[in-house]
Amino acid sequence: MPLNAKALGDALDEDLTLHTTLCRRDAPAFQRATRSSDELVVACTQESRLFTELSQETEGAVSLDVRPIRFVNIRETGGWGREAKQATPKMAALLAAARLPDPEPVPTVTYKSEGRLLIIGPLERAEAMAALVSDALDVTLLATGGSGQQARQYPVIAGELQSLRGWLGAFDVVVSSRNPIDLDLCTRCNACVAACPEGAIGLDYQIDLSRCQSHRACVKACEAVGAINFQRDAQEREEKFDLVLDLRAAPGFTQHALPQGYVHLPPAADALAQVRAVTQLRDLVGEFEKPKFFTYKQKLCAHGRNQTVGCSACVDVCSASAISSDLKRQQIVVNPNLCVGCGTCTTVCPTGAISYAYPRASEQGVKLRTLLATYAKAGGKDAALLLHSQQAGAELVNDLGRLAQLDKTVRGVPARVIPLPLWHTASTGIDLWLTAFAYGASQVWVLMTGEEAPQYFDALREQMAVAESIVQALGYSGQHFKLIEVRDARDLAALDAELAEAPAQGVTKAASFAVQPEKRATLDLAIDHLLHDSATRANRTSDAAIALPAASPFGTLNINRDACTLCLSCVSACPASALQDNAERPQLRFIEKNCVQCGLCATTCPENAIELQPRLLLTEQRRQPRVINEAEPYRCIRCQKPFGTLKGIEAMLGKLTGHSMFQGQALERLKMCGDCRVVDLYTNPNETKISDL
Repeated sequence: MPLNAKALGDALDEDLTLHTTLCRRDAPAFQRATRSSDELVVACTQESRLFTELSQETEGAVSLDVRPIRFVNIRETGGWGREAKQATPKMAALLAAARLPDPEPVPTVTYKSEGRLLIIGPLERAEAMAALVSDALDVTLLATGGSGQQARQYPVIAGELQSLRGWLGAFDVVVSSRNPIDLDLCTRCNACVAACPEGAIGLDYQIDLSRCQSHRACVKACEAVGAINFQRDAQEREEKFDLVLDLRAAPGFTQHALPQGYVHLPPAADALAQVRAVTQLRDLVGEFEKPKFFTYKQKLCAHGRNQTVGCSACVDVCSASAISSDLKRQQIVVNPNLCVGCGTCTTVCPTGAISYAYPRASEQGVKLRTLLATYAKAGGKDAALLLHSQQAGAELVNDLGRLAQLDKTVRGVPARVIPLPLWHTASTGIDLWLTAFAYGASQVWVLMTGEEAPQYFDALREQMAVAESIVQALGYSGQHFKLIEVRDARDLAALDAELAEAPAQGVTKAASFAVQPEKRATLDLAIDHLLHDSATRANRTSDAAIALPAASPFGTLNINRDACTLCLSCVSACPASALQDNAERPQLRFIEKNCVQCGLCATTCPENAIELQPRLLLTEQRRQPRVINEAEPYRCIRCQKPFGTLKGIEAMLGKLTGHSMFQGQALERLKMCGDCRVVDLYTNPNETKISDL
């Protein structure tokens, strides 16, 4: 692997010494570095365990709690491949990003497990699995048939599973039992099995009622124990468990991301899967913490107003069933115990009401700017960011680097491609993609490995289509945003071909703005920079607006003025203050920059007069309020004061003319302002008063 210590040092503004066997012969140099309080970055992930042990054993070394060691892989990602000699800018970028501090701490979610395990499945298999964990866990079995051992070693629940919900340390299980045999009383003497003439009782000690002919020989055989009672009412039993092992063919949860503490082991599972399941369950005893991956700002949420649903993008895309609708409170509800931190909800949210918290968007922005600025400083051109997951994605990227060592026809990871690991590949969206492009990346690719939920593919494709439409219309040629789908190492050759494609056209000058905590603010900064940067491009669109796909968080409204009565219900429904009224006269005004295309105005409008139009307005008019409908005011027939609109009052009069409650003077009062109606009620001599009755 060619390493240019001087070039790397110049890019990082420090003097670097080249070590070729830091984990062996040059280990003393590493130990000296551990005694320094400076940031310590090791460009090797293969021996991270050894380096950690060396640091702990070195006398005078700074504690890892005070100054952690940061590891970064520049070998498979850059040094191994046909373009290794040109990979110095990428290596510098990866080293610079590795020096960045860890994300700021966030609130945590706590799980407490005492090891109460429920195993659901056929009795024989359930008992076999229980034997593997019973020394560490408190096991209860929920039998779904089969036959068990004669000795009763574990509590057994028999019946039909009605519901299963919860998470690690807090699973609620409801079982309905209609069987005449009470397993808590049953001694497993087998007298009922021998006595039943139909053979309707198996060694799971449950009666097959479809075969039972009501001879009741079993009742007589069990008379001394009294475990069989055909008159017993169906009983519903609710239990709480910390862990669940499900041995049935179909899992008890339908979502893609199963709750923590729930393990599904179908009948066809191999020995390795069984070992993993047992190991996982045995380790889930105690108290555990994870970051609270999201923050939610209800005032920005466009989910609902006035019991009407507008945007439900996060609810629809969540693969963990962690997000639900609460229209009474006009918001969504996120269960942090079920949230797995994929971040797709933040990617599809048009307003930024729900945002990714660990790491924050601003922290990701610092990493992007550091990577791309260092890459450019070291002489790199046409950078392509490859966003991938920390586990499966990183393994595939490393496999590509190793494969280049074995097969000279494989390109490896090209010198201009900068891999960037994420907690989850769906946790970044259009705001960070466009920011990366504005910072100088010619392309942004997201590597999908099949571990993601199916709906994530569609969500990312839709968001990428919006981003691509914007940069294409601004005159940047080529394909800038793409999903690369890979399932296993056999697809690496195809991946290599994707990475080897020609670069797309990037910005002339890299942006310097910082990513903001609010998604819309970041999008505005990125788009403003691209508008300014692309102003001189000959192939830039001459249109005032860019047409965008339906998933766009930008757009305008088309108003049917013939149908609109200016009731202004849309103004009260708009969560982004994009729609506004005018206190001086009947007007409906619109600020396009604020519109998030949630659709609440369209669903609220009683006349169905509003239609969404996704687009990005390129002129300054997008920031200014403009009148999209206005009407002649209706004037009071007594005092001539304007109130309401002519069209609205006439429509109301037309609907109420034939109503029995609005005849004669009552109908005339509808043509008066509020003050004149009161005056008319008290001065009209024909009005019946309570004192007259």
